[in-house]
Amino acid sequence: MIPAGIDVVVFDAVGTLLHPEPPAATVYGEIGRRFGGRYSAQAISQRFAAAFTREEEADRAAGWNTGEDRERRRWRNIVASVLDDVQDQDACFAELYQHFARPQAWRCEADTATILKELSVRGYRLGMASNYDHRLRTVVAGLPELKPITHLIISSEIGWRKPAPQFFDAISQAVQAPPERILYIGDDPINDYEGASAAGIRALLYDPRGKHVCLAAGHLSRLTGLL
Repeated sequence: MIPAGIDVVVFDAVGTLLHPEPPAATVYGEIGRRFGGRYSAQAISQRFAAAFTREEEADRAAGWNTGEDRERRRWRNIVASVLDDVQDQDACFAELYQHFARPQAWRCEADTATILKELSVRGYRLGMASNYDHRLRTVVAGLPELKPITHLIISSEIGWRKPAPQFFDAISQAVQAPPERILYIGDDPINDYEGASAAGIRALLYDPRGKHVCLAAGHLSRLTGLL
């Protein structure tokens, strides 16, 4: 499934190779209750989606420019909106922020270890590029399945969030390869598929649930399809 002429395969993180375990709504609910919160997991999921969308709109208005301060503020805003009934907002946010910095808070997508190892054996250089912050380095370092990944590109460190073209330019610079020699794989049709394609990087949309089958030419239903 990997097109001819590709030297580097770069993956998105959350939603593609990484998933929170337990799910984020469960974690928010458990930690929120320690501070007096009473929302159900379903309510938290709905509130999280709305809060996340508001922050995305704010980033879009800012031209997708970001940094460590902005990313921390983004998550503080999200927590404050989702768990607005807790008694100590600062302490609740701090605990949630640290929770998702731990490798134990995440699981890898099925077959990740096998796929990355085989791609590496076949001579592809591997990377991960994500709209995240410095915590991703701790997470990746603590998950042995991700050991074949040698390049880590993080939005807060380069100053741009996907789908900004500067984000994908930073990938090319980090892996020292022209865009046409890079394949980018992610689960978001706009941030990942369209963003990479617009920057001249070949892209596959990881869509295991078949929500975006209209993108047949760039559609990947299983990661094992790469092999």
